[in-house]
Order: sequence, then structure tokens, then C-alpha cells
Amino acid sequence: MPTVREARRHLAQSLLRAGSASPGLDARLLVEGSLGAANADPDTILPAAALARLVDFSARRLAGEPVWRILGEREFWGLPFRLSPATLEPRPDSETIVEAALAHLAGRRGEELALLDLGTGTGCLLIALLSELQQAHGLGIDLSEEACRTAAGNAALNGVEGRAAFQQGSWTEGLAGRFDLIVSNPPYIPSGEIATLSVEVREHDPLLALDGGADGLGPYRLLASSLPSLLAPGGVVVFEIGAGQGPDVVALMRAGGLEFSGSRNDLGGHERALIFTLA
Repeated sequence: MPTVREARRHLAQSLLRAGSASPGLDARLLVEGSLGAANADPDTILPAAALARLVDFSARRLAGEPVWRILGEREFWGLPFRLSPATLEPRPDSETIVEAALAHLAGRRGEELALLDLGTGTGCLLIALLSELQQAHGLGIDLSEEACRTAAGNAALNGVEGRAAFQQGSWTEGLAGRFDLIVSNPPYIPSGEIATLSVEVREHDPLLALDGGADGLGPYRLLASSLPSLLAPGGVVVFEIGAGQGPDVVALMRAGGLEFSGSRNDLGGHERALIFTLA
């Protein structure tokens, strides 16, 4: 039976040969996941049950399944989020949306704000915001009923279930009322580019959350016409966008009646969040 150190070394070598970009990190996370504990003593011998889990985890990772899908959970904004086949993995770049929204609402943190998250997935954007805006309440919308169930579970996991609601729906269809903050990470990858994505994305992220139509702008066109009537005076909209989509999304929103109020770059220096207010 291998020790923790031996298991990590062997798996890292296998992942390196398979072309993993982060073999050491992947190996550490998978060994810890198999044990159900972080920072295990490197000289600990893996119990038989943990070794069996690790064999399964290793085969799945070598076949291209992402580490966080295998483990079933990923951290976002310092909070844990459980995944399901109907949800994207929360990714660090999307924290830019939370940062931009909180910066814009810096003077309103104590207010009873109404938040809306369109295409909520795991609920990571809404739940992260509710964790910071202690008096706010929010609604998450997703076309997938499974995603809504996953998001509701994550709200409970992170202690905001009393201020978060999730419902199945198509974008803004049937919504009424006004919201102080609307956030969305919509599908924005052009349909023709899906097949070129890495195996981790194209075979494990839900197509519904990736495919933005022929030019990747389909959801933004729909939202441009519907969001102004849902935004409260003084409210703000924050979108995530893909590479190079900024000018097109700004033009669409301006045509729909929103005013561009700036952008924010992600950790890689790429424009990631676009901010809009009522014109």
C-alpha cells in the first residue's frame, strides 16, 4: 500500500506524461480528496478504501475529467460550491463580476437590496454577493431545474438560504419588479468554437451554459431589450463577457437603453466584467 507521498508522486508522473498543465497540484488534490482530508502526513499509508477511490479518480482525470468535477466541489470567493452536471464550475475569473458589483454598491452595503442572477448555475455569483451584502435578498434564474436545485443546496451550504430563492425560467421571461443589481455570466462562446475547446470543457461543462449562438452574442441581445425595465433607479447590471466581446456587448446594451459605466479586468488582464446603469 503506498504512502501519501508515494501516491502523489506516482500520480503526478502519470499526469505529466498525459500532458497535464498542473500535475503536482492535480495529484495533491486528488489524493487529499480520496482521503477526505487536506494536509495529510506524507508518510501516512493510504487505507484500502482511499486507494480504491484514488484509482477511480486517477482514471477519470487521465481521461480528461477536470479535478473539481471529480471532487464534486470547488471554491469561489472563499466559499464552497457543490457541482452538478447541469452547472459550470465556478472559476476565479468570474470573481471579477462580484468585485465589480461590490465596488459599484460600496455605499449601499447596509441597504435591503434586491439582486437578480440570470443563468445562475451553481449560484456562485448570487451567493457570494449575499455573503457580502448582509441585508440583501436575491433571486437566481436558470433554464435547468437541476441547476436550480444545486444552487439552492449551495445557498444552504453557505448560510444564505433565507435570503436566496431559485426558480427555473428562461432569462427574464415572466419576471416582474425592480432589482438594484443584476448579474449574469451568460453563454458566450460561438457555436462553431465549441468543438475546439479543451476536453475538460467541451465534454464536462453543460453545453447549455457554453453555447452563445452563432456569434456568441445571442443572450446579450435578448437581455439588452429586457433588462432596462427590471433595473431599479440607481441600479447596476454587471455581465461577464468573453475575449474581445466588449465593444459588441456595449453597443447592444446602449441600443437597448443602458449606459456603459466601465469595465474590469480579470487576474489575467483580460476585460471580463462590463458595468451598465440606466441611461
